[in-house]
Amino acid sequence: MIGHAALIRRLFEIGAIRFGEFTLKSGIRSPFYIDLRVVISFPDVLGRIGALIAAEVARCGADRIAGIPYAGLPLAVAASLAGKIPLIYPRREEKGHGIRRRIEGLFEPGERVVLIDDIITDGASKFEAIQPLEEAGLVVKDLVILIDREQGGRELLASKGYTLHSVLTVSQCFDDGERSGLVDAGLLQRCRDFLHATRRA
Repeated sequence: MIGHAALIRRLFEIGAIRFGEFTLKSGIRSPFYIDLRVVISFPDVLGRIGALIAAEVARCGADRIAGIPYAGLPLAVAASLAGKIPLIYPRREEKGHGIRRRIEGLFEPGERVVLIDDIITDGASKFEAIQPLEEAGLVVKDLVILIDREQGGRELLASKGYTLHSVLTVSQCFDDGERSGLVDAGLLQRCRDFLHATRRA
């Protein structure tokens, strides 16, 4: 099994961490972009991510995990298999046919669920996934994500009573990328300056 440093190297190698000019979902213009949707095409990377997320979930004491569609769902499946943790997921919209489920999978009200996603920026989008779970009587206290962009998401969740657990931070990815010579130091400094500025914003 590969460690954190080796995982970061693989994320750079497969193009999951890119540099340029990107507009994020929040509307922020960023000099880097993290595209974790590509990991589904690399079983070695997906398997390691699943094991690392499962280890974080184990520390939370959950009855089951819930993957956030779409990017978080394959990571949650990998974590479910690695940790043998039952999985559910909230649909983005209620089904208009059949039994009209808003949440797929089996669960009981009162169970503790840990939410799984790929990345967090400012954290606002996570509440869209939390809401249907809590409305169904599930208890949500913790979220586990692969990479924290360190742009206020952890703090916003904490202000609402939720705890964020991240396998990696973007600073950790930048530091390892620089140490291993994968990315130009000047480019990374520009990204660090951007993170510093947006943290204070």
